[in-house]
Amino acid sequence: MTKRLYFEDVGRREFDARIQERLVHEGRPAVVLDQTAFYPESGGQPADGGKLGEAGVLYVFEDGERIVHVLDRELVGAGEVRGMVDWGRRFDHMQQHSGQHILSQCFVELLGGETRSFHLGEQLSTLEIGLSTVSETALEGVELRANEVVFEDREIKTYFVEADKVGTVPLRRPPKKEGTIRVVEVSGFDFSACGGTHCRRTGEIGLIKIIRWDKIRNNLRFEFLCGRRAWQDYREKNRSVLEISQRFSVHEKDALAAVERTVQENRHARKKLKQLQEALAGFEAREVVGQQSGPLIVAVWTEKTAEEAKLLALSIVRSAERAVLYAVRGKERDHFIFACSEKMPLNMREIIPLVTERSQGKGGGGSSLVEIVADKGADLEAVLSAAEEYLRTKLGAPGGNN
Repeated sequence: MTKRLYFEDVGRREFDARIQERLVHEGRPAVVLDQTAFYPESGGQPADGGKLGEAGVLYVFEDGERIVHVLDRELVGAGEVRGMVDWGRRFDHMQQHSGQHILSQCFVELLGGETRSFHLGEQLSTLEIGLSTVSETALEGVELRANEVVFEDREIKTYFVEADKVGTVPLRRPPKKEGTIRVVEVSGFDFSACGGTHCRRTGEIGLIKIIRWDKIRNNLRFEFLCGRRAWQDYREKNRSVLEISQRFSVHEKDALAAVERTVQENRHARKKLKQLQEALAGFEAREVVGQQSGPLIVAVWTEKTAEEAKLLALSIVRSAERAVLYAVRGKERDHFIFACSEKMPLNMREIIPLVTERSQGKGGGGSSLVEIVADKGADLEAVLSAAEEYLRTKLGAPGGNN
């Protein structure tokens, strides 16, 4: 049985212990100590990190009454070893886990939403709450109440309760195990059965911020940040808002309106550009049809985009009884655009296997328009030549230049 020093003093960063057992876990050396300040992964909270002697602690987990420490190297010598907990990681986990308890109780108190699950991640944490919907106003109320509890700097107490006394504690959720339980109490506000590490006062948690939410399993899942994580998130977002406001030469509070205005202007400009491109494609199509009398029009484009080539191909087949085989050389990938007039006895889908086999591309479409995208390296002229030969056979047309 390993004595859990973090239950006695959550702020303890160093300790001495005796090695009771050496073993191997998934190819890594591991040890069991007579006592430890390292918290093992449990209850949605990740394990602590740090050092045991000269070895780094990679992972800590429970094995019955034992706590196993997985190391990055073998511990030299026998007997005692000194442990040092990574305090930055530990305190971060304390902030997030304590903040979760407060948030969970706020959801119950204000919205009647019970906690279904909790996950403490490396970047952010999530709470799954038994609610089907929530308004922004209600969510702001939850967040405000949570931070009020933080600012009140209430004491966070931990203590063990014997099985026959558990009913006297107003637990937010029934305990998952029987027998003696450990209670984490946010003084006069929340009572939870929990074995995790927590701040000693709510003021240590710092800001609690819900950053987004979505639906999952008929519940709502909330992503949140506490303490240093919330401060870092604010710093990064504030920097982004400042940069945006500077680029638009507006005050930060007017940045959103400036962005929305620019989006609308760009949407209008793109619509206008599309109209001009279609008009230009119509003029170019008439010129191409006038210069080429055959049923097939074949070309490799190096200065057109795939969208421009597609507009031209569609303009051609709409204005004349023609089939168009275009290839476009792109910077990263190549494109094939195959189109035909609906009056022609052709199904452009029939040439997809022929083209994809030769170009290692992927695509699809309908009987009158097919688009295929291929990685760089294919011989575009050879691919078009094979497609042209196939269509000429289908049309019974002679070979030659168009």
